[in-house]
Amino acid sequence: MPRVHAEITGKINPRRRHRTCPRAVKRARHNQYRIKKPGEPASVRHADPPTVRLYPIQPRAA
Repeated sequence: MPRVHAEITGKINPRRRHRTCPRAVKRARHNQYRIKKPGEPASVRHADPPTVRLYPIQPRAA
């Protein structure tokens, strides 16, 4: 079990796609995000669903 856990955690996740709209808050608050301007959309809807890739675990040769 420790070997399997080490193999799974050793794999790097693929890079995420870039945001089409930066993080913003809808009203003024004191935090690190910028303030949304009036008339600016809160986010952008994507036409396609996100891509999900499944990678099979390959057993290592002993």
